[in-house]
Amino acid sequence: MARLPKLAVFDLDYTLWPFWVDTHVDPPFHKRSDGTVRDRRGQTVRLYPEVPEVLERLQGLGVPVAAASRTGEVEGANQLLELFDLVRYFVHREIYPGSKITHFERLQRKTGVPLSQMIFFDDERRNIVDVSKLGTEWCYLHSCPERNEPSDPNPRIRDICKGPSWTLKSNPVNEPHLRHRTARTPGGHFQPPVLCSV
Repeated sequence: MARLPKLAVFDLDYTLWPFWVDTHVDPPFHKRSDGTVRDRRGQTVRLYPEVPEVLERLQGLGVPVAAASRTGEVEGANQLLELFDLVRYFVHREIYPGSKITHFERLQRKTGVPLSQMIFFDDERRNIVDVSKLGTEWCYLHSCPERNEPSDPNPRIRDICKGPSWTLKSNPVNEPHLRHRTARTPGGHFQPPVLCSV
């Protein structure tokens, strides 16, 4: 059996939900009696559909999960995690502006998990570049090139578990210097459970 990571770390914007919480939606958020989550203007906000299943699967495998987000809308991001009932999955949350190197160094201090035994899921190249320097394994998730995507989680934008618009960059063409071991099976490294397409 493949060796599992000791900590799975997820970005939030365009990783768990299809929008930037500090620009595309309008906090504060609330949950209606029908279960939908809405922003201050009444716009419905959603997760990527498979997010709860993926987090549940990681929990079932005994892999702790943490959040690392550089959003400036700290309160809104935390509120969404609560309203979407995702807080129960996250053992730690590092949500504040700045380099993700700081987020990961704090996670390492809090958990005692070596950076090399964490895996990081993010949609932004700059974050992948920063975190890869720490020796952390990573999964570069990307969707359509447009960065002003609506909050509708339609599969054309990205599907968190399956779909051609979501790819695992094991050997990025433009950044061959980045280390990424998650795609290799001979070394027995972690293969994310239905998280990435290779």
